[in-house]
Amino acid sequence: MDTNMGDNIRHRDGTQNLDGTNNTIYESKFDGKAESNGNVVEEFKEPVKLKRQLGLISGTAIIVGSMIGSGIFISPKGVLAQTESVGMSLVVWSLGGVVAMFGALCFAELGTIIPKSGGEYAYLHTAFGGGAAFLFSWTANIVLKPSSLAIIILACADYALQPFYEGTECGPPLMASKFVAACGIFLVVGINCYSAKVSSIVINFFTVAKLLALIIIIIVGFIEMGKGNTEYLDPKTSFATSTPNILAYAIAFYQSLWAYDGWNQLNYVTEELQDPMKNLPRAIVIGIPLVTVVYLLTNIAYFTVLSPDELLQSSAVAVTFANRTLGVMAWIIPMSVVFSTFGAAVAVVYSAGRLPYVAAREGHMISILAYAHVKRLTPVPSTLWLGIVAIIMIIPGSIEELINYFNFAAWMFYGGAISGLLYLRWKHPEWERPIKVPLPIPIIMVIASAYFVIAPVIDDPAIEFLFAFMFVLAGLILYFPFVYFKKELPYMDEITTFLQLFLEVAPSGYNAVDENK
Repeated sequence: MDTNMGDNIRHRDGTQNLDGTNNTIYESKFDGKAESNGNVVEEFKEPVKLKRQLGLISGTAIIVGSMIGSGIFISPKGVLAQTESVGMSLVVWSLGGVVAMFGALCFAELGTIIPKSGGEYAYLHTAFGGGAAFLFSWTANIVLKPSSLAIIILACADYALQPFYEGTECGPPLMASKFVAACGIFLVVGINCYSAKVSSIVINFFTVAKLLALIIIIIVGFIEMGKGNTEYLDPKTSFATSTPNILAYAIAFYQSLWAYDGWNQLNYVTEELQDPMKNLPRAIVIGIPLVTVVYLLTNIAYFTVLSPDELLQSSAVAVTFANRTLGVMAWIIPMSVVFSTFGAAVAVVYSAGRLPYVAAREGHMISILAYAHVKRLTPVPSTLWLGIVAIIMIIPGSIEELINYFNFAAWMFYGGAISGLLYLRWKHPEWERPIKVPLPIPIIMVIASAYFVIAPVIDDPAIEFLFAFMFVLAGLILYFPFVYFKKELPYMDEITTFLQLFLEVAPSGYNAVDENK
């Protein structure tokens, strides 16, 4: 019997993948057995596709779990350094929540008129065609999503090792942190490959755990305020040292928006969300205001205990806060930070691991990435891809460099996707829109996106920004020969067959027409 699982798949269109093979949209169901080394692997009669098993609670947990990760424990230092005052840092944190909410509402409209997984990829593809979607897919799958995972898992490793190096001047050795981070990536990728349901349970559990940790910090902050420790929060003095450089605030927003990043993560798994027309906007409206309030109160709590100089000098703000206030129970905070960042990493892999899966299904990545496990119905190849690239990124990178690089590239595509919303309103006013945000909101978001991209370059024209922009455009080198002109890579059929049997995966049975119905 032939060992290629894809032999009995018939195509509805002629769209080709990056490797030249055709398996974008499928019409028939595989009905047979796949054998590897003489052993029966699986027999199935239904299309292999992801299940709709995320309800409102799980959807909200993905948003909250993705947003509350390393950012609230890393970014306060960066925001304060750029704004140079406590008052303006709190303003930036507040406005960061507003930006995240506006962006999420725009994506909610896009997600209900284009009910496909993949977030920006699906929206850019619908609005501006395959070229724009491919550039996003190229940048996101190589840089944006792996760097997001790398940043979160590096913070998790730093806090996990902190108790073992208590009292030392330099903290955990860099190589030790990177080794623990690599192990953490293996673990979160393994969880997501094993079961989508188990991943959802883990995300829900750690979302509750991280909220409890931040609630402890907030309660301690209120206690300190009750004692009169509000010196650094006095409105009369807290704005006195604010920087007059308006361009510097773009970097401050980068730091706060990194903490808010995740507001669009549910859009990457729309195909797995039950009743997305209702649950997508509901999860956004519940999740993002909750995170904004928690972030603002947490920062206020920090400044009831730490002076601005002390916060800037701290290598782990939450740990320093705990050591000052919780005494022998201070270990709770670093442990909770580990829980927070680990849970966020699981959530990021769950959602971001679907992006190469969707891109490959549309012919913009190698075909094996569009395959799902025949038993567990998880996108194993695309999830493994995300983990491998993230491990490569933690080897040379620092957290600060990764955050700036991530945000510069990310906001180019956020602005592009929201511009697509405006374009689709003009081009297709007849489309039914279950959610239609007021017109000023997407306009504000497009302007904000342009500011976040241009202002840092003008304020500090570092060569890294040029490299980031050139990297995005470099995707065209692959797009034209392999997607537009449909050139084939040699030996990809053999490689795909080997990986298909080794990973026990089969092509997706996704049908866009059926899913929209």
